[in-house]
Amino acid sequence: MHHLTSSLGLVLCGLLLSSAGYAAPTVSGQIHSSLTLVPACEVNGTTASSNLDFGSLNFGAASALMQPAGTQVLKPDGGAMSIRCAAGFVPVLKMRAGRNDGQVSTGSRALHDGAGHYVGYDLYTDAGFNNLLPPDGIINLAVSNGTAQTLNLYGKVTAAAGLPPGTYTDSIAVELSF
Repeated sequence: MHHLTSSLGLVLCGLLLSSAGYAAPTVSGQIHSSLTLVPACEVNGTTASSNLDFGSLNFGAASALMQPAGTQVLKPDGGAMSIRCAAGFVPVLKMRAGRNDGQVSTGSRALHDGAGHYVGYDLYTDAGFNNLLPPDGIINLAVSNGTAQTLNLYGKVTAAAGLPPGTYTDSIAVELSF
């Protein structure tokens, strides 16, 4: 029995010594990570790619004996239009045709009452109404740094005395490229 006990002790000592000399096997590798950022811009805080609301040009209520009147394009919350693009891009806005362009000689654009009457108006890039923006006119913004840029755009109706009272409207297509 003593022989069995000493043999068992030797085996255990051998196992302890042999396991102390060998480390557990390991493997190594990597995790590959990636992210692809695509060009993007927001108009008035919205990132949709079509049917964006660039704002509205509301001339308000005026007498049917109206005089020229001007106002600013405002985004839905009432502030000036804003464009925010990814850093490094140059946003370019193109004011395309309105629904009634060419209907009057007193403006490059026209508001229509739906009954054949028009009020001429124009778009401008300044509050003094000096820098006309014609149909298909282009507005180049500064190179984007990732923060919103304010875009001030103005409209001015021409005198249109003698037209019947009513609501006159137009819609201008806008393209943003970057």
